[in-house]
Amino acid sequence: MPLLLFDLDNTLLPRDAAFLAWAQDFLDENRLPAGDLSWFATIDGGGYVPRSTVLGAAKRRYGLDHSLEFLLAHYRRGINAHIHCPASHIAALQSARAAGWTLGIVSNGSTKPQLEKIHRTGLDPLVDGWVISEEARCVKPDPQIFEIAARRCGVMPTRDWTSHTWMVGDYGPADIAGAEVTGLRSVWLHHGRPWAEDGYRPTISAAGLPEAVGLVLSARTAPGSQPRQRPTTRAGFATAASSLAPRRGVPEERQTLGVGAAPSPHRYATVSRFTDGATG
Repeated sequence: MPLLLFDLDNTLLPRDAAFLAWAQDFLDENRLPAGDLSWFATIDGGGYVPRSTVLGAAKRRYGLDHSLEFLLAHYRRGINAHIHCPASHIAALQSARAAGWTLGIVSNGSTKPQLEKIHRTGLDPLVDGWVISEEARCVKPDPQIFEIAARRCGVMPTRDWTSHTWMVGDYGPADIAGAEVTGLRSVWLHHGRPWAEDGYRPTISAAGLPEAVGLVLSARTAPGSQPRQRPTTRAGFATAASSLAPRRGVPEERQTLGVGAAPSPHRYATVSRFTDGATG
């Protein structure tokens, strides 16, 4: 069966929007300048800066008496209270399911907050399985985490499983590099950014999740069919991913099943996002 895997934060779920909503609440509750929202957006680094760094800097900036543990708990409650799965994303998942695709989530991050996001947003009944790096003890782009995801979705990672599998994500060094070293086809959600990696590139690029799912479904609409040969038109999959992204400045868990570890090449950076201690 064809398998479609998704990153969680800023792919299935608009994580950065939830972070800014939490930051606005934080400023309002502590009667701090509303204009400092841009400061939070900058130091957050799209979720790739450790939470202890972000919250520790905020504590010092505003002279807060709260402990770092208190601020971390406030952050975790706040961001998950604001997280949601857009209706257009739910519709895209339902379309893929109706077309015969098996669906899964592959997320870097801490197990508890990522699981809470999956459950709170209603993603759990929409997918066949998921894997989170902390509980799996491996991190994207390691091929092992994608193999675990396949198993949990009921797809055995046999010799030809990669030819029937796509990965959709917003972060090149984890999602797209992971797909590359595993042998999967990929869709990069550019979110208005140009492609910046020289050593690898996604199969295709899309502005958002609904477009990404539509492109995958148009490439293979029937579970038993063979992938279409790549055309050379602008709408085709031979178009360079970097040319599909706007050329402007950058504005990115069910039972455990063990599989053999596979090493990841040294040229791909393994980076974890720290959206509440986690993400991806």
